[in-house]
Parts: sequence; C-alpha cells; structure tokens
Amino acid sequence: MAPKKSTIVLNVEQFIHDIEERPAIWNRNFHCNKAFLEQMWDELSGTHKLPSEVYVLDDGAEVDLDLGNYERFLDVTLHRDNNITTGKIYRLVIEKERRGDYLGKTVQVVPHITDAIQEWVENVAQTPVQGSSKPQVCIIELGGTIGDIEGMPFVEAFRQFQFRVKRENFCLAHVSLVPLPKATGEPKTKPTQSSVRELRGCGLSPDLIVCRSEKPIGSEVKQKISNFCHVDPDQVICIHDLYSIYHVPLLMEQNGVIEFLNERLQLNIDMSKRAKCLQHWRDLARRSETVRREVNIAIVGKYTKFTDSYASVVKAVQHAALAVNRKANLIFIESCLLEQETQQKEPSNYHKEWQKLCESDGILVPGGFGSRGMEGKIRACQWARENRKPFLGICLGLQAAVIEFARNVVGLEDANSTEVNPETKNPLVIDMPEHHKGQMGGTMRLGKRTTIFTDKPSIIRQLYGNPKSVDERHRHRYEVNPQYVEQLEKLGLNFVGTDIEQNRMEVIELRNHPYFVATQYHPEYLSRPLKPSPPFLGLILASEGRLQSYIDRGCRLSPRQLSDASSDEDDVVNGLTRVTKKFDALKLPGTEEKPSQSGIKTNGYNGSESTSDNDLGAATDSACGGAMSDASV
Repeated sequence: MAPKKSTIVLNVEQFIHDIEERPAIWNRNFHCNKAFLEQMWDELSGTHKLPSEVYVLDDGAEVDLDLGNYERFLDVTLHRDNNITTGKIYRLVIEKERRGDYLGKTVQVVPHITDAIQEWVENVAQTPVQGSSKPQVCIIELGGTIGDIEGMPFVEAFRQFQFRVKRENFCLAHVSLVPLPKATGEPKTKPTQSSVRELRGCGLSPDLIVCRSEKPIGSEVKQKISNFCHVDPDQVICIHDLYSIYHVPLLMEQNGVIEFLNERLQLNIDMSKRAKCLQHWRDLARRSETVRREVNIAIVGKYTKFTDSYASVVKAVQHAALAVNRKANLIFIESCLLEQETQQKEPSNYHKEWQKLCESDGILVPGGFGSRGMEGKIRACQWARENRKPFLGICLGLQAAVIEFARNVVGLEDANSTEVNPETKNPLVIDMPEHHKGQMGGTMRLGKRTTIFTDKPSIIRQLYGNPKSVDERHRHRYEVNPQYVEQLEKLGLNFVGTDIEQNRMEVIELRNHPYFVATQYHPEYLSRPLKPSPPFLGLILASEGRLQSYIDRGCRLSPRQLSDASSDEDDVVNGLTRVTKKFDALKLPGTEEKPSQSGIKTNGYNGSESTSDNDLGAATDSACGGAMSDASV
C-alpha cells in the first residue's frame, strides 16, 4: 500500500541518499514496494534535474547542456535569448495581450504563438555571437521527437517560416536513428521512414537526413532511405559511433556537408581555405585518437552517479589533457564515502574510495549545494594539502578548502559554512547579501564577473598570461567571509584574486605547494577544445610534474612535445630513470658508478618523483602539448 503524500515531506538530497543506501528501511517505514520507490526517484530526479548540470552563460542565463556543447564546439558566446522555450514564448504572448497589442482579439496558438516564435528567431539571428558582426548562419535545434504534442507549435512555426524567409535561406536537417539489431545485424530504416513521413505530413520536407548508427551504413541502405524519404542519396549522411566526438565535424566534411550547405544557402564560401581552417581540428582529432599516456584525475563530488552532472568539468579536464598530449582518466569519487561515518558503517567502501583518491595524480573538487558530502570534500582538500597532491577546487571546492585550512592550520576547529551549520561560531563561508533565505530562485550570483589579481606571486595568474584581471562565469550563493582573510593569509593561504570592490574572494593559492588552487568562479564554462581553461591546464601539468617547466618556458609548449614521438621518448626515458633509481637505492658494495650506454646520467639522481630537465637533458623536456596560442594548437 502506497503511503499518503503528506508523509513524504523531506529534503530531496537526503531522500535520494537514503533511498539509495538503505532501501530496506524505506520499504519497512512507508510500507511501499520497490516500484513505488523507483517511481518517486524518477519524479524527483526529473523535477530537480539531477542527472544533468546547469550551464551558465555570460549574461547569467541558466540553460541546459546543449547550449554548452554549442558554445564549446563553435567557440562563440551565446545569450539567454538563444535558449527558446515554450514558457518564454507563452509569457511573451501573454504580456503582449495584457498590453493590448492584439486589440482584444482571442489569443490562439496560430497565429499568435507561431508568429512569436518566428519573430524571436529572426531577432536572435541578428545578434552577434563573435565580435560585433552579424552572423551569416543561424543554427536552430528543434528538440524532441516529431509528433510530440509540446513541439507541434514550433513545427508549425517553422513550416510557415520556410516561406517567410524563402527557400534559399532555409535548410532543414533531420536527425534519425538507424538501429542495428544484434540478432540480424541488418540496419533498420523503418524508424527513419516513419519519422520523415510524419515530418512531411506536418509540412516540412528535410533537405538532409543525418542517420545516427552504431556502425557505418552501406550504399544500399542510403539508397533505400533516399527512395522512401524523397531525398538524393548524397543528402543521406551517416554519422556512426566514433572513437572521439572531435571526429564528427571531419566526418561531416568528408560526406560533403560543406559543399551542400554552401550551394543550398548560397554562402559563397571560399573552398580553397577549407583545409587550412580545419587543420587545427584535424590535429585535435588525431591527438585524441593516438594519445597513449594517461593522467589520473579524481573528481570528488556529490552527484558522481550522474555523469552529466559534471559535464562541463569533464570536458574542461579533457581539453586540458589533450593540450598536453595526455588522455584524462577520470576517477569519480562520492564525497560521502570519504567521511568518518562511512568508515564505521561501510568500511569496505570507505577504504576503496580512499585508495582511489590516493592513487590519483591530481584531485578536483567541483561545485555543488547542500550539506551532504561536505565533510568528505573537506577531507579530500586536507589530504591534497598535506600530501602535496595537485589540487583544483571550484566554487564549493574553494569553500571546502578554506574551511579545511581554518580548522587544521589556523586552529578554528568549529569553522564551517552557514549553509551547512547556520549556528557555527566561526562562519568561514557566509551567504551573500543578495541571498534571501527562503527564496531560492533568482538569488545567486550568476554570469560573467571580473576578477582582479593582487600583486602577490601567483601561479594561476601566470597561467592566464599575467593579466591584471580575468572575466569568468559565476554560479554561487555563498562566499568566503572577508573577516577571516587576514588570519588565513598569515599562515600561508593567499587570496590572489578578488572582485572589483575587493570584498569577495575569488581565487586562493597555497604557498609552498606544487599546485593548490581554488576558484569561486566556474572556469569550466569557458573551456574550449582548442583553448583549454588555464586552471585546468595547470592541474594537468602539475599532475604530470611539468608545471614549473611550462612556466619557465613562458607558458608555451613546443610542437615537438605534442608529437607521438615525444610520448614514446618520455616512456623510454622515464622507464630507464625508474630502473636506475632502484639501482642507486641498492648501493651495492664494490661497485663503481659508471655512465650508462644510453648517455643518461645515473649517479646524480636527486631521488624526487619527477625528473628535471637538467638531469635528463633535451630528451626529457616537458611533454606538455600545445600552447595557449592558436599557433601551437
């Protein structure tokens, strides 16, 4: 028997934690079965959008992952109006009706809603996204599935729109799945035929049919889709599963998409410059496929069971790793499992998670909200600080690092955040003046803000190129209490970045540490495949023991260090170095120190984990990949 709704009034995060960790208790207390609990899980997950992250734009708009993917791939700056939703359209129409713009007419889906959609698209298409020039092409994603009732006003709007802007200014690409059943091994085209038939029944005929499939489809399948979907075989594009997503643009180019769009939309593109424009992207795709050496990065978070929760963070780590010719091996660690309570209740999981953390090359603590898992993040910060492990904290990660330092270095044992403990005597992290408790919506500090660097020595400032300030995107409701800044800095925790008024602490660095950096802003939002974010680049370089070499070189990376040969070279040299280190440790009696035949000096090794360039010569220069400038990526 299902419980009454009034009995389920609790914190959503705690509900999900309890339902996941102790389902038997919930079954007994609420007298409900597993199916009901799973249904509640799905409803809460959908309502609170737990599976995916919230992406923030420059103007503070909170959008979904799609806009983030577009920004990263196209390297453009989008705005809140680039995100068109049903709610925005209906609100716009209702406001017009309230002002009397429709002169008392009855407001209907057609023409009022459909006209509002078309006008919105035309206005957005004129908004610059790169520099000050107007875009030449506006890409519109009509999400969902053809036939969904909520998408029908948009389908009807674009049916009208194709006549409003004329044929030469409108091109429709329909994306469809071509399944490949394992039982037969034969691609099935019926889903594509049905969706195209439904689309054409709504008045839209596709110019391109993009087929998503597990494996490449043959010419016979393309011909079949062409016959039943009223398109030329050359207009059927297959995008099969690839080793890396960076190969997708190159595959589309091979299928002639550029030539088709150039002719269909009369873009007058100089095709002779195409190879040069795509060369950087070709290098990136090749590097993503051929890179062999891995760097292990532990992500200590609260929502690690949902990989999309940290989509931008994952992409930023991958961008930085590829830039230095490394493959990022991401290790997700649930912060709750690092806490003392877990050690008592689940010692096996506790030690497993700590083992993964200890074996990682670098630690990243991303953002989040709420008290669950906070102590685990604090303990991860403590381990990184005490063991000189490269560390990057973002938003809540910065707050956890500050609290940990205050507790274990300054001696403020009850230091905490007012978000976790409102009654704490030492509130190291407090709510912002703009934040009104009880009103959660629209109270965060959102969007691009300027961070001013101080005159203190700073690694992160050097990684940015020694500017006086940087502009990064924010999304937070709590911040470091400025009353404790002086006390923290006296013992080595430097606040090297603040806001313009110097009241808000934006960036921290720990003195005498290889790389212990945390930012209140979210640098992952501005990371690009060809332009990795500096804080993430610093984490990868420090995890490889090559950060200082990179800085000494003026924050530049040689093309040789991006080649596959350099990786092989490093493998050989580092392997020989480890062997000679073991022989040196033996100190066998009666043996003389002799140089090896390979020319590597074996009698002057300093015993450190990382090998310096001076010890190994040019063969072991830092293999850090491409520089921040376009010329070397």
